[in-house]
Amino acid sequence: MSSTDLALLSATDLLHGYARGTISPVEATKAALDRIDALNGSLNAFRLVDHEAALASARASEARWAKGAPAGLVDGVPTSIKDLSLTEGWSTLRGSKAVDPDGPWDEDAPFVARLREHGAVLLGKTTTPEYGWKGVTDCPLTGITRNPWDPSKTPGGSSGGAAVAAATGMGALHQGSDGGGSIRMPAGYTGIYGIKPTFGRVPAYPLSPFGTVAHIGPMTRTVADSALMLTVMSEPDARDWYALPYDGADFRNALRPSIAGWRIAYSPDLGHATVQPEVAALVEKAVAVFRELGAIVEQVESPLDDSHDAFTVHWFSGAANLFTAFSDAQKAVIDPGLVEVAEIGARYSLLEYFAAVKAREAMGTAMNTFHESYDILLTPTLPQPAFEAGHEVPPGSNMTRWTEWTPFSYPFNLTQQPAASIPCGRTSDGLPVGLQLVGPKGGDDMVLAASAAYESVVPIELPPI
Repeated sequence: MSSTDLALLSATDLLHGYARGTISPVEATKAALDRIDALNGSLNAFRLVDHEAALASARASEARWAKGAPAGLVDGVPTSIKDLSLTEGWSTLRGSKAVDPDGPWDEDAPFVARLREHGAVLLGKTTTPEYGWKGVTDCPLTGITRNPWDPSKTPGGSSGGAAVAAATGMGALHQGSDGGGSIRMPAGYTGIYGIKPTFGRVPAYPLSPFGTVAHIGPMTRTVADSALMLTVMSEPDARDWYALPYDGADFRNALRPSIAGWRIAYSPDLGHATVQPEVAALVEKAVAVFRELGAIVEQVESPLDDSHDAFTVHWFSGAANLFTAFSDAQKAVIDPGLVEVAEIGARYSLLEYFAAVKAREAMGTAMNTFHESYDILLTPTLPQPAFEAGHEVPPGSNMTRWTEWTPFSYPFNLTQQPAASIPCGRTSDGLPVGLQLVGPKGGDDMVLAASAAYESVVPIELPPI
């Protein structure tokens, strides 16, 4: 097997190979590092790569497998961490020149600790816009991250580095975070699978400066790998006061073979979005697959009102709160767009904030009620394909902020529901299009099951790179 072929194997296939002795964790890690060395210079998926630590971890894993005693569910699997999350021994710069690189860096985020305990081989830290504030991936610290399907285009954000790494074989398992679409948007633009679990499913520490809209989840090349990774990441940690009570769920068991008879709703525009015709047609084709799978699919009116203003108050206020910890010298080196957003957030009154909270509560109730009738809601992930890299909004669109071109993702951060993006075709220009699957709060297993059913008919394609 060539190094490229090995790098593109799923975590599930790697683990089967390790168990049979036909693949070595060291070989798999070297293959992933080779892909990083070959592609990161042009695509900019990683801020930090630690070859020495990764290979040492892989050798330790190889020794465990030789004894028939793997450490856990992902022992020896090459894995990346987004550069917003604490990782012991590595700096976490959050895409910012305002962060002191000297640390100390002596603590793992909860899910990082769980991945280590299960034997994951950590490769390095993937790129993010500064503090994950926008839906594309560029920042003054690391520059522009690019889409492997067309490097002139954005991969989306803020987990753009993780998405690019997943799509190109720079590791098998990749962690993303999603405060307004930051797992699903880059998954949609790069043609991979990404799931934002129910809020609190994956313990977080420290909590996001943007508050209780921010979720942590997996980004992978297969649905099964996301189920595997989520099983590990969702193990408990006392540092997260908001975390869900741990129920011991193994999400691999959710990958049931049939969704026949499921009640599935389809909203092509979520009531107010303008979707490019080619994207709309590909999503319609994907919805038809669910009918072929035996689900009862109904096109519905949106269960939600336009939530842009409510989300903006939550997100921009979070940015303003973040800035209270910065000195004037730090503010001087921060992304000007983040500065603008924080300034807007600082002008909201307390009453305006509480009005947004009440609007959010109404949205959550509306979706709880909606899911009494429907198991899954389908929408486009994004209303347009990837646009030019290095821009916050599509050039010539007359938009000013990223929240204006991603109307399908942030509503479900407000409602804290699980939602995933799975690729459902490519445009005439060869750019991926994503289908979003939204489940009831707590229904992560349902989203994974519906995703796996679709993937069984429409396998995920990877970029020819």
